[in-house]
Amino acid sequence: MTPNPPVNSGPAGGSVPEPPFLSLHTAVVLLTALVIGLVTGGLTALADAPAAGAVLAGLAAAGPSVPVLRSLISPPRGDRSR
Repeated sequence: MTPNPPVNSGPAGGSVPEPPFLSLHTAVVLLTALVIGLVTGGLTALADAPAAGAVLAGLAAAGPSVPVLRSLISPPRGDRSR
């Protein structure tokens, strides 16, 4: 049993598939940045730093990694319109 994708009724009454909320490229970049931030924050916490310092270290690692990851991870071949 496969779920049906959500559809919108077009102006002519035809069904148009709804685009995804995030593209695959965006999801991969953000998830990778999240992992980088979690690892950095976890390692900082294991080094006996205060919790606030570990959170700041994770945010400081995850934030700047997004533009770098965006340039390193190429979008899928069918999505090169940007």
